[in-house]
Amino acid sequence: MVENNGIELTEDEAELYDRQIRLWGLDSQKRIRAARILICGLNGLGAEVAKNIILSGVKSVTLLDDKPVSEIDFCSQFLVPHESVGLNRAEASLFRAQALNPMVEIVVDKENVSEKPDEYFHRFDVVILIETPTPILIRVDNICRLKGIKFFAGDVWGMNGYTFTDLQEHEFSEEITKHKIISDGAEKPKRETVKSNVMRTLAFPPLQDVVDFDYTAPFFARKLKRNGSSYVITKILQRFRDTEQRDPQPSTRNDDLHKLLAIRDEIAKGLVPDTAFVHVFAQVSPVAAIVGGELSQEVIKAVSQKEAPHLNVFLFDPVKCCGFVEPIAV
Repeated sequence: MVENNGIELTEDEAELYDRQIRLWGLDSQKRIRAARILICGLNGLGAEVAKNIILSGVKSVTLLDDKPVSEIDFCSQFLVPHESVGLNRAEASLFRAQALNPMVEIVVDKENVSEKPDEYFHRFDVVILIETPTPILIRVDNICRLKGIKFFAGDVWGMNGYTFTDLQEHEFSEEITKHKIISDGAEKPKRETVKSNVMRTLAFPPLQDVVDFDYTAPFFARKLKRNGSSYVITKILQRFRDTEQRDPQPSTRNDDLHKLLAIRDEIAKGLVPDTAFVHVFAQVSPVAAIVGGELSQEVIKAVSQKEAPHLNVFLFDPVKCCGFVEPIAV
């Protein structure tokens, strides 16, 4: 069974989270209430994730970001007011974030995630990294694996987005429905619907295995033809960030397009058309909402131990305008 963590809800909390309790049960809400969450990267996607997780009623949320608010943030970052340009993004997001749910403790941290010691991450139940270079993603995922901490990563570039989940060995409760025959007469048998919860376990590979995954292998090439090149585009955009120490910018659009195409030719020639990089500048608000909704939903499922999580990469395809789950290195 999924263990009850002993957390008790106050009357005010029970009233505020009444609809959620009806949806996923009291025990699940208690687990959510005990969760301590770190969100690193308060861009538009980070704001969406923070909003959903704060509204769910966790114990605490730490907003970690060392970047200042810029004009480009106003494409999708709704937690920062327009007069906050130049201020720290996490600090500028605090007032509106806290107003979403005064019962959740919200902490601001203005330091760089790369400067944090391993012990910093041990205090959290869930760590979410957004807008982060690959070496730091891998380092923090390895730290989380050693301590059994749930790890998530995600990003949005223009109209492209992804999330990654590493829950290590994750146990969860899943509701199944069966149809039981209650009368087997001469006429059509009568049936009733019986619902029950079963315990299941899923094993997740580390991020390093996903980064090292050979996406040029023949079996995956067939998947690319069927699902599109979203995964490879994500790899190219992440490589751009690792190389340039920033994301593609509207102010340097032409130069950045040339750099993206050069990376494409280096690691994925023939797999991605030139047109794939037309809309990768800034974060498009609806895409941030879609990807942020998926990421925060997976966080809530993980901490509540309710229903099957996505294993292990979610991709948003702007061409088909839909998202899909792709098991990578599983």
